[in-house]
Order: sequence, then structure tokens, then C-alpha cells
Amino acid sequence: QLRCLVTMVTLQGIPKDLDSYPKDLLLFLSPSDYAATGSCWQYFTEIGKANLDVLQRGSSRRKQLLSEALACLKIPGTQVNEENAEVLGRLVCDLSGEYIRSSGGILLKQLNQCGSFLPEQEEAIRSVISSGNTKYGPPSAWSASALNELSGLIPVFGHSILQKIPK
Repeated sequence: QLRCLVTMVTLQGIPKDLDSYPKDLLLFLSPSDYAATGSCWQYFTEIGKANLDVLQRGSSRRKQLLSEALACLKIPGTQVNEENAEVLGRLVCDLSGEYIRSSGGILLKQLNQCGSFLPEQEEAIRSVISSGNTKYGPPSAWSASALNELSGLIPVFGHSILQKIPK
């Protein structure tokens, strides 16, 4: 349905009011299509707010979006800073475990929104959380608010992390 809507919306070219359309629609446009109305940075900021689950995990389109986002943001290596993490939004759900480890706790806020993880991502999240080198500190020092902020990651923690969290 979204592909059909993109076709209908873009029959006369890319509309100037593209930002007023549903974010999920943008998943089927390319950054170059969007360039007429804004920058690639702006495009990926909007993509980061879209429901990526509209596209199958591991699909070529999702991989392409992530690759283009990393290129647009000029992210060197596998370390993502806080500003780029905000822009990537839900696209961080497709980052490899290497990115998660290299970025430390920077990605936790965005990862918290992901519905599921690959085993290597889970391992990387546990490693980052266990290190205690996040804005939340070590699990043994977490407050209820820290746990609430990370609630989407609780299924990933595992017994070793859960037992360290104060009652």
C-alpha cells in the first residue's frame, strides 16, 4: 500500500510538502528523491522516526537505508556519536554488534525502541550494560527511573545483569 501511495504522490514529481506525509512513506523514497525538499540528514531524521518494521528485517531495502544513512552522516568506522544516534533513530536497530560496542551507551536510548535483536546485538548490549560505562552507570547502581528508561532492553539483559539491579 505504501509503495502504491509513493507512486501516486510522486506522479507529478516530489511534492514540496513531503514532510506532511506519513513517515513510513519515506521508506520507499531515496535520499536523492528527497533532496528536492531537504538534505539527506533531514531525510534520515524523518526515516529514523518511521516504523521500520514495514520493511522485513534483513531486507535489501533496510540494508540500503542503513548504508545510505551511515554515508550521509559521514560516520567514520563503527563509532556513532549522540547526535548521529538521534538522527538514525530506529535505524540503529539494524546496526551490528560492533557498532553497539564501539558506541558504548550512546545507542541504548534508540535500541530500547527495537522489537527484537540478533544474537550478536544482544551480546553487544549485555557487554555495554555490564561495563557500567553508560550514563546509567553499573546495573548495581540503577534507580527505578534508569530501569524504566531501559525497559525495552530488559529481555536482553540476562540473569547476570538482572541479579545486580537493586530491588
